[in-house]
Amino acid sequence: MKGGGGGGGGGGGGKRRWKVLVIGVLVLVILSMLVPLAFLLGLHNGFHSPGFVTVQPASSFESFTRINATKHTQRDVSERVDEVLQKINPVLPKKSDINVGSRDVNATSGTDSKKRGLPVSPTVVANPSPANKTKSEASYTGVQRKIVSGDETWRTCEVKYGSYCLWREENKEPMKDAKVKQMKDQLFVARAYYPSIAKMPSQSKLTRDMKQNIQEFERILSESSQDADLPPQVDKKLQKMEAVIAKAKSFPVDCNNVDKKLRQILDLTEDEASFHMKQSVFLYQLAVQTMPKSLHCLSMRLTVEHFKSDSLEDPISEKFSDPSLLHFVIISDNILASSVVINSTVVHARDSKNFVFHVLTDEQNYFAMKQWFIRNPCKQSTVQVLNIEKLELDDSDMKLSLSAEFRVSFPSGDLLASQQNRTHYLSLFSQSHYLLPKLFDKLEKVVILDDDVVVQRDLSPLWDLDMEGKVNGAVKSCTVRLGQLRSLKRGNFDTNACLWMSGLNVVDLARWRALGVSETYQKYYKEQMSIGDESSEAIALQASLLTFQDQVYALDDKWALSGLGYDYYINAQAIKNAAILHYNGNMKPWLELGIPNYKNYWRRHLSREDRFLSDCNVNP
Repeated sequence: MKGGGGGGGGGGGGKRRWKVLVIGVLVLVILSMLVPLAFLLGLHNGFHSPGFVTVQPASSFESFTRINATKHTQRDVSERVDEVLQKINPVLPKKSDINVGSRDVNATSGTDSKKRGLPVSPTVVANPSPANKTKSEASYTGVQRKIVSGDETWRTCEVKYGSYCLWREENKEPMKDAKVKQMKDQLFVARAYYPSIAKMPSQSKLTRDMKQNIQEFERILSESSQDADLPPQVDKKLQKMEAVIAKAKSFPVDCNNVDKKLRQILDLTEDEASFHMKQSVFLYQLAVQTMPKSLHCLSMRLTVEHFKSDSLEDPISEKFSDPSLLHFVIISDNILASSVVINSTVVHARDSKNFVFHVLTDEQNYFAMKQWFIRNPCKQSTVQVLNIEKLELDDSDMKLSLSAEFRVSFPSGDLLASQQNRTHYLSLFSQSHYLLPKLFDKLEKVVILDDDVVVQRDLSPLWDLDMEGKVNGAVKSCTVRLGQLRSLKRGNFDTNACLWMSGLNVVDLARWRALGVSETYQKYYKEQMSIGDESSEAIALQASLLTFQDQVYALDDKWALSGLGYDYYINAQAIKNAAILHYNGNMKPWLELGIPNYKNYWRRHLSREDRFLSDCNVNP
């Protein structure tokens, strides 16, 4: 009886086990039907959340689009994942393409922007001046770094950072970690696929291979930061990893895991690129705005030497106020720059004994500037150094202010480069320039030279010009017109008028005093400052342009050629024909950042015999 009872209980237990198995199979069947249904209903997570992402033409990553799950099966989703992952594989440049010229970079970036459907910025038509027509037609027009924002607008690198983008592109160095970056990219792709492959029992061998390759890459990358640090057999390891990834791509993957990995690599890359960009821009601006240590040493040594010398008083010369002589005015706090301007002017003068130079500087550099020209006389010309902070004039603002430079960025008028931006640097009079009529009250005409120019011709004919009653003789730049400047929001002005430039200016002081130009400038400046909705620099720009409206006599374009402080592609023949070379822009010739091709024109007029130059290691 007991045995029979036991047998019956065993049969009942077997039936229950069969029922559990049947129910389990039914549940699995139902779940297998629900998973595709979930994809069809769009309940799965998309690849990317709605919104916009940064588009970088030089990057290996592309923006990710949402997958339309209602039209794709799970197999189609896997193929879409393969396409996305395929795009993040690094594309190594060929050896001949590493140092690509800026013109090629711009051409490709402009094409890419059209393909990606980025909004087109309105083109500003700017007719180039005759002087600029001699420049290379393929003049550098900026590095594209378009950003798609919420309002569908994009900006470029030049608009944000100015000449830094030009300098960066011209000084680009070959990549020393190209293979290291390729290994990192492959490692990210392998990590994205590995969790999905590891869940497949039938792919245990592929799982082991992927794990071994991932561990091997992690070990190599932990010991290597450049290609030179990589082991000799790294090419074979790259091929092996590529083969493993290619095999893994043939299987369906977990979309959530791939999405997580792709978001991770995208965020890391954006953060790293942003950090390095800001760091590089900061260091560039620091190098531009900071006086080199060697020049500071030179100023200090000359100041000490001046107080050691016997003659501390300025010799009084009648030439300083003789209106029959040719007077030049230079406003500068840079000893070497002022010296080069005077030396280059005197060298090309037919009769330098009639040349009188007035150098206006600040109190800090006054004694050093005086001592330099005592030690290094400029042939038969006369040099007067003035401390603007000690002059007895009825003006509250007696601080030295150099010619103001403004960066102007706007879309080029060239139809072939309608997607690209151009950057120009305009130099105009500063507050100190409006003190000249009072300071030189006995003079009727002067020529004002900026300290970043080099003279290549005799400037004596400038005093014979008939300026037709105008106050300021200057070279005009028609690449930028008044109507294109956003700073000029108020005031009556001709929107189609070309802008004038400082650098070389023939000023009729008698006419200046008669028209009250300085008073007009102060009136415009104070009116705009009282409103207080713009920066002082923008107000100064607007006041200067409005003050000299209809009072500028256009000099021939061959008198001055500008752009040597930011434009890498100025025609050599145009440089040879110009009477004055103007290094307007950030890359001044005395800085290490100066454009190498243009430095020789400046260096040849530098006095190298002074022992303080070698003592302070001055070698610009």
